[in-house]
Parts: sequence; C-alpha cells; structure tokens
Amino acid sequence: MPNAENCSQAALETAMHCTPHKRSAMRMLAIKTLLFGVDFETVCGIHAIADKTLSRWIAAFNERGIDGLIERRRSGRPRKITKENVEVLTDFLDQPEACDETHWTGRKFHGFVRDDLGYEVAYTTLMRYLKEHNYRLRVPRPWPDRQDEKLRKAFCERLEVLLADPTVDVWFADETGVEGDPRPRRRWVRKGDRPRVTRNGDHVRINVAGMICPRTGEAYMLEFSHSDTETFQAFLDNAARDVALRRKRNIVICDNASWHIGKRINWGPFEPVFLPPYSPDLNPIERLWLIMKANWFTDFISKNREELIDRLDQALNWLVSRADRNRHTCAIKTQL
Repeated sequence: MPNAENCSQAALETAMHCTPHKRSAMRMLAIKTLLFGVDFETVCGIHAIADKTLSRWIAAFNERGIDGLIERRRSGRPRKITKENVEVLTDFLDQPEACDETHWTGRKFHGFVRDDLGYEVAYTTLMRYLKEHNYRLRVPRPWPDRQDEKLRKAFCERLEVLLADPTVDVWFADETGVEGDPRPRRRWVRKGDRPRVTRNGDHVRINVAGMICPRTGEAYMLEFSHSDTETFQAFLDNAARDVALRRKRNIVICDNASWHIGKRINWGPFEPVFLPPYSPDLNPIERLWLIMKANWFTDFISKNREELIDRLDQALNWLVSRADRNRHTCAIKTQL
C-alpha cells in the first residue's frame, strides 16, 4: 500500500490536475484511489493495468513521493536519418540544379527524399531535421543583376569615412507612396476559413519625402501629392530651415531618381552623395518605410484622400517620435 505520509490528499489532487502528462495523472489517480481504501485488485481492474505495474507505482511513490509518479522524458525511437544522411540531404538542398530543379519546396524535397533516395522519413520529421541544421523557408528578395560591385564597394568605403567624422551628420533621403487600399497581408485563420478585406481599386495615393540620420535616429518627413523636382526642392528648403542649420556639415545620400540629379536643384546647406545604381539595400530609410506600412497600413482602407492623410499624419508622427528605435532600425551596414 502507498505511504499516506508522503503527501496530503490535496497535494496529490493538485499535482494530478497540473501535470501535462496523461500517464502521470493516471498514476496519481491510482495512488489516490488506494489511499481512499479501494483494494489493490479493484484498482488494477479500473485502470486496466497489471499487478506488477501498480506495485511499481506504489514503490516509486513510497520512495520519492509525487516526484516518483511524474512521467520522465523518454529517449524515443532511434533517428532514421543519420549524420551521413544529413550531409547528403544538405548537399542536394544547397544544389537543386543537380536534381534538375530550380528550387525546393518542403513537399517537393520530401518527395525526392522518399522516392528517389529511398529514405523512410515523415514530412514533419524531415522539416524538423532541416530546422535543426539552420534551414528556413524564405521567399527570395527580388535582386537586380545590373549592380556594379566596384561602385558599391567604393561607396561603402566613402561612407565609412563620413561616419567616422563626428562633425558630419549623414542623412539618407528617399520617397515612398502610400495607397488608400494597400495589398492585404497574411494572418492566422482557422483551417477552411477564407478571410476577406475590402479592395475597391480607387487610386487614392499620397507621396512622402523623408530623411533619416542613423547616428541620432532623427527623422524628417513631409507629405506631397506627387514626386518631382519642385516637390523635392520644397522638401530640401524646409529641411534646411528645420534641421540643417543646427549642424556644421550635412551629407544627404539619395538614389539616382531624375528629380534628385537635376541641375536645377539647390541643395543649400546639404552636400549630396548619390547611391550606386540599383542599390536600394544601401539606403536604411527603406526599412522605415516597410515598418511604417506594416504597422499603420496593413488592411487599412481609406474611402477618400482626407482619411488617408489623417492616417499618414499619425504614422509619420510615430516614426519621428521613435528616435531611439530608429537608430537600431537604420543601423548602417557597410560590409557587402
């Protein structure tokens, strides 16, 4: 019989309800039933267990109390994929062209492993193995093939020199457009549900010109109906009055849009530096635009221009007020 002095009835019942393992709960229930006075054979019949099994549970309880009844982690079956198998799989995964494939999806790769390589492994097991070896399913970023690596390297070297000078503030400028009915984003739903969002197709759009100083996290944003030389000049004039006059030297880095490189542009206190062609990844303000649209315009539908402007005002004020986080978001990466 179990030793009733090992724990109280209340403690045993609490442990039985709290344990996440069904086997542990059944063991505790059997001990509790015995402590209530039910005879040994009846308890074995209630739980459909052998006499030796119940005796082992009682011995574990008498020796270690409730801890002796808790289900321990088991080693499980040996893995069907060995280290040698993993090396073979990673080789095929890294080089899909060796199997006349352009890319792998999870289902496609599992079918290849099962049918062509003859490995008897479940889909979930294979996915777990891949995650254990630092593989993740990612959507490739569109990447231009017209980049000049020499120009990119030279730009990064020049940028390092500018950032090392404490008397220079480096600003990154860019424009973006915000639509009144942006593209819907993915979300979690129950299987079988088909979520919908409104998409009227009305062309309600506002452009934003902005600049960010990664060193301080300070951001400056203005809204415009469109982007051209006149609007960019207006942006520079306002920025020169509001932010540039407080500093000794200001560098503005922007892309090669036609309204940025025009001869009529009066840069005022700013010194322009242009990004290498096809290199938006070197402009950290692009990350701010992504964060703004994800946080403020996911499934947001504006019926008219006024609603879109009101929402955009809130989003831009939020961006400007998060200077500390902007420093982290827009940290400069000069290593290609």
